[in-house]
Amino acid sequence: MFFGLLGRADEIEMGAALPSVTVADQDGQAVDLAAAGGTGWTLVYFYPKADTPGCTKQACSLRDSFTTLSEKGVRVFGVSGDDVAAQKAFQQKYKLPFQLLADTDKKVMDAFGVPHKLGFASRQAYLFRDGELVWRDLSASTAEQAADVLAAISDADTGAS
Repeated sequence: MFFGLLGRADEIEMGAALPSVTVADQDGQAVDLAAAGGTGWTLVYFYPKADTPGCTKQACSLRDSFTTLSEKGVRVFGVSGDDVAAQKAFQQKYKLPFQLLADTDKKVMDAFGVPHKLGFASRQAYLFRDGELVWRDLSASTAEQAADVLAAISDADTGAS
């Protein structure tokens, strides 16, 4: 892979497989994304830093729509360069019902081609269906993240592009 000046690999393309990369979640448990998201819907979203205003809005958007997302079978993984303790504190403070991945080595960012500068990921979101990329937002919303994902699922279910 080519790594540019901002510390990123080439971005993954539509139809690509969910990258096989393993990192610790907020509880220190290893999560293999490809295995965890191989079937059904999987959202992997990236945010710069836990417990900052925009990142909190993004996470709370997904939290507030988590029942609807779960009813559609969506697994959610939030990813930032924060360590396990920071991810755990963020999850607990805002009662986030999904896993947060501590990508301290930038393995997940690089596998997705997410730009990161000074260790902070660009805000992006990727939606996979049965392990295949069906939607991506390379400048993901904060407060509207869940609405954008639900619209993408609706479009995919109806065959819209």
